[in-house]
Amino acid sequence: MSDKTIEALSEKLDRLVEAVARLGPAPTVPPRFDTADCFVWQADRRALEPVENVNRVDIGLIRGVDRVRDILSDNTDRFARDLPANNVLLWGARGMGKSSLVKAVHAEVNRTAASGQAPLKLVEIHREDIETLPQLMALLKAAPFRFILFCDDLSFDQNDTSYKSLKAALEGGVEGRPANVILYATSNRRHLLPRDMIENERSTAINPSEAVEEKVSLSDRFGLWLGFHKCSQDDYLAMIDGYVAHFGLQITPETLRAEALEWATTRGSRSGRVAWQFIQDLAGRLGKRLDT
Repeated sequence: MSDKTIEALSEKLDRLVEAVARLGPAPTVPPRFDTADCFVWQADRRALEPVENVNRVDIGLIRGVDRVRDILSDNTDRFARDLPANNVLLWGARGMGKSSLVKAVHAEVNRTAASGQAPLKLVEIHREDIETLPQLMALLKAAPFRFILFCDDLSFDQNDTSYKSLKAALEGGVEGRPANVILYATSNRRHLLPRDMIENERSTAINPSEAVEEKVSLSDRFGLWLGFHKCSQDDYLAMIDGYVAHFGLQITPETLRAEALEWATTRGSRSGRVAWQFIQDLAGRLGKRLDT
């Protein structure tokens, strides 16, 4: 075999090795946790992307959920101080501030932390990346920080088996959940699974009760269930008043009340999200910027 032939074969072999390497998972990018307090898990790159400007509101602007706010704050504060704390499922009505409360509580706990206490980190994982939880937790457990692992709008549909990865990552498996990681999730569903999916399991399984228990047991991994319900008219108007005072919007109380109620009527609901949308519309009409 000539030298040229050997050289040609060597080049082809090198290209083949490179092609095979590209087919494998991307190498994990070592995180720099000192660069930010909030991160987003990029599953395709196995990397934690720091978030400089977090989309959140001040905890004082979240109204109508005082009890669950206090419970979540206490649980988060205990976790930040290396005391026992629970995974939390925030479930219930749309637009009532579930995800906003998680981000606001995280900021408030860091703001009021004792001198010398390491900042609590917030890491968001997207619903579609749940199956990569083991890789993410492997990164977090070795870090000298404590982490809230946050999944917004978590739910599972028919034939979706990725919930098993979540169950194992929370408290199953040999290792279980790392001591420096806690999971907070929001969902419109109390059991994270649609009712028809649970009913279908009950009607088709050989042992209906065991099939349903296997599905519903996912939500049991969360020690705290915090329910969010549709707000009353008084709570809705209190949210509006809080925003108006915070941003210094100039409008008479009578006009504000009338316009806020009309806005809720046209939307067919009252919630924190609807209140915020009204405030954005009002501020725009008044020529006022909303700088949070």
